[in-house]
Amino acid sequence: MVSSRTAEPQATNTHVLQLRCAGGHMNHPSEVKVSLTGSIGLSTEPMPTSLYTDPTQYERERERIFRRAWLMVGRVERIPKPGDFFVKDLAIFKASVIVARSDDGKIRAFHNVCSHRANIVEHRPSGNAKRFVCRYHSWGYNNEGDLAHVPDEAAFFHLDKRKCGLTPVAVDVWEGWIFINTAPVPEVGLTEFLGPVADALAGIDYPNPDNAIVLRGEFKANWKAVAENFSEIYHIASIHPKTFGPIYTGKANPFGRPLSANLYGIHRSFSLWLNQENQPPENAKVTRWLYAAGHTVTGTRKGTETNSIVEHKSVNPQKFAEWSQDVNWFFPNWHLQISANQFWTHEFWPTSANTTLWEARFYNKKPGSVRERLQLEHFTAHITDGMLEDLGNIESMQVGMETGAKPFVHFNESEILCRHGLEQVVKWTSATSVKDALG
Repeated sequence: MVSSRTAEPQATNTHVLQLRCAGGHMNHPSEVKVSLTGSIGLSTEPMPTSLYTDPTQYERERERIFRRAWLMVGRVERIPKPGDFFVKDLAIFKASVIVARSDDGKIRAFHNVCSHRANIVEHRPSGNAKRFVCRYHSWGYNNEGDLAHVPDEAAFFHLDKRKCGLTPVAVDVWEGWIFINTAPVPEVGLTEFLGPVADALAGIDYPNPDNAIVLRGEFKANWKAVAENFSEIYHIASIHPKTFGPIYTGKANPFGRPLSANLYGIHRSFSLWLNQENQPPENAKVTRWLYAAGHTVTGTRKGTETNSIVEHKSVNPQKFAEWSQDVNWFFPNWHLQISANQFWTHEFWPTSANTTLWEARFYNKKPGSVRERLQLEHFTAHITDGMLEDLGNIESMQVGMETGAKPFVHFNESEILCRHGLEQVVKWTSATSVKDALG
């Protein structure tokens, strides 16, 4: 089920697909004869369905991908003040992690487990605390993770409080995004893990990063199937004919072929086409009144106003006029998507071999009027309707794959991000070290 609430350079190894002819007009899809997939060295063969269904494959991904990768868990605006914290549950590890801004202003992360009897310490999803106190026997930890208080301390044997703090989790921040690594000692730092995408997307001025609409859903499907759904437009005309179809497909581009695609090492992105002819009917007065908040509008300027997010060199890098958004897929399980007037994220967290927790955050300005509030509610309803359309289809696909009737899946040229993602999964699950996986 999907729920909603209001809360909280020039890259190396970059390859570009352009669907434009010399005259500046979009080619008809039947005229496009390029093969970006093959030209950049990706396989064009079918991929095994077992990558989505085999429990042994899932265990390999758990240990060789998620245990070794840097994982994005939130933005710094979620914990702006000393003492602010949030708890991130990671079902794939059966783990709970506290991410906190300590009194010294530094962001730290800890396993949410008491050193006394291994109880969960913090049960609130977020808040502000100088101490985290286990409710079982009231052992207390300061927000730097140190054990600060033990009731009846004199009755313990050989207790060294200095060795009994909360177990730290490696944490680092890139461009306001907080990443953790659950390996006892990460094999590489965050900068090396991000590679060329860190430079390419550095310096983006994110609008309204402190105000997000949160959508969350439980999918009965493998995490890769869920992530891939949000990484291709090929399905839009079929699954979303009334919600998203009119925005991303049209007569000039009926299958929504992407404008360009880029690979940044283990990460990837593409730019999507916008149907600029899409407008609400003239007689739909209420729809037109709400339209501005519910649909993506392209363009870099409004009058003399500068729109810095769109003018960034790596956002719509080819600066296509018919551009709608960029999908940036950070390996393994995070999307950063950017349009002309907002940004949003998707997180895909495995909970088992065939179940996934999906979480999206759409960052919008805080409404300043009744009209803006209604526009925001319209936007939320529009997005949620589309996500519900995805929910049933993704779960249906998982059921089909688990029948074993089809040993392979076949990717279209427009599904290049899906193929590159699967190839990285295969590479990481085969690599004995992160250095090899990154190479």
